[in-house]
Amino acid sequence: MELYIGGCAQGKLAYVLKRIADREYVLVDGENMEAEQLFTLVRGGGGVCGKVVIVYHFHLWIRRLIYGGENVEELADAFCRENSGCIVISDEVGNGIVPMEKQEREYRERLGRILISLAKRSERVERVICGLGQRLK
Repeated sequence: MELYIGGCAQGKLAYVLKRIADREYVLVDGENMEAEQLFTLVRGGGGVCGKVVIVYHFHLWIRRLIYGGENVEELADAFCRENSGCIVISDEVGNGIVPMEKQEREYRERLGRILISLAKRSERVERVICGLGQRLK
């Protein structure tokens, strides 16, 4: 697994696509992908007919699960266990102004913990700022 993080609109997807320009890929958007669809797609090592799966907007997938009352930590753990070839792209949401709404604070805290878990399991972790990658792991 590879994890790419960074602020909103920092060029994470373009950066990843440039890095894997020689590979075929399937782009999955966490903004509208349901959990079971995502698991079905990535099951079996992260590839779909030899293509790498890129999970874009991972943070929005986590947000929807939290707001839907799902046990997001269990789902994220299962997601990590069941694939090793995926590329995960997520916004960092814990920096800046702390939201007044309790649910928004909880979302940021839980996403941060999940990203820590993904980073530990990932072979490569990069932070992308202004379209430039900084390798963390």
